Amino acid sequence: MRIYIPPEDIHQKEKIKLSSDKSHHLITVLRCKQGDMITVIDGCGNAYEGKISKITKKDVFINVVSEITEDRESSLNLILCQGILKGEKMDMVVQKATELGIKEIIPVITERAVVKDTRRLKRWRKIAEESVEQCGRTIIPVIHEPVEFKQLFKKIGQGVGVTGYRGIGAAEKIHGFIFWEEGGVSLREAIRRIRNQDAGYRIQDSPIHIFIGPEGGLTSGEVKMAEEKGLVRTTLGKRILRAETASIISVALVLFLLEN
Repeated sequence: MRIYIPPEDIHQKEKIKLSSDKSHHLITVLRCKQGDMITVIDGCGNAYEGKISKITKKDVFINVVSEITEDRESSLNLILCQGILKGEKMDMVVQKATELGIKEIIPVITERAVVKDTRRLKRWRKIAEESVEQCGRTIIPVIHEPVEFKQLFKKIGQGVGVTGYRGIGAAEKIHGFIFWEEGGVSLREAIRRIRNQDAGYRIQDSPIHIFIGPEGGLTSGEVKMAEEKGLVRTTLGKRILRAETASIISVALVLFLLEN
């Protein structure tokens, strides 16, 4: 059993009272009992051994016993820039990308996006949290506020990124892939090109951006803009995939090829 608890609660309280929804899950779904041991994560990369110290009708209390070591995070800093999809499709992408090991997700409003405005950010962050608990990760991906495609590169240059990422200057290249159903180089060739973009560049030390369009795809203008910023136009093959399928497969393939 694994559960997320905010780091400020872990470090400042001996007996931690869980939120109502987490308490309900432990009591009614998992049938936990006083004295049961549970793995606690803080969403920032740390894991702890916890013990259920008290259970009431509606509340569960946990004591953190000791810190433990878990190594299930990818060494890669992958950032998914996802054209916003409709309803459950976007939920699925957030869930599966989290399971695969993505570090950040930036919802992007593109020209052909069906969804131009969304209030689902809180839901997406909750889905990411639950996915981390399920898959055994210790880091919860950052789910950013939606941003328009034309503003995205400016945001990245200003430092949209994980903790410790300095951002890039306006003149610097962004490393990564823009997957387009209308064609591009193979993923292996795209990786080769990215590695050769800068002398001494190491993929493992830098953010890698994965751009996927919405249901209607990306326009040629958007793809051209991305290529001018340094992204490599890439194809997933001869068949046109659904946007949510393309997102999941792209993240999985990039992880597989670069981690190995």
